[in-house]
Amino acid sequence: MSTEPLHTGSEHLLILPDREIAEEIAEELREEGFEHVRVLREAARTEEDDEDAEWAVHVVDTRLPDLAGDAAYEGLRRRFAALAREHDGWYDQPGDVPAP
Repeated sequence: MSTEPLHTGSEHLLILPDREIAEEIAEELREEGFEHVRVLREAARTEEDDEDAEWAVHVVDTRLPDLAGDAAYEGLRRRFAALAREHDGWYDQPGDVPAP
């Protein structure tokens, strides 16, 4: 069984409090040319969080390598972080440590 990712490129995760907003953002990104965009329901972290379901927009950009520090990559990270904050969410880079 292969452990290779299905799509190579930079991965991005926008966590949002509302499913409709997540779906709208995903559709906008698809229209912009991002091919690998999915909306996922985030699992509750505790029983208290159960009522506050979170939704994630998972994006894999195959056009851009996963290179921390690269100007285009960092620009995309900043854009997704701002987009998530604009909708009361946050940005999470899977497996990544943000640059200082």
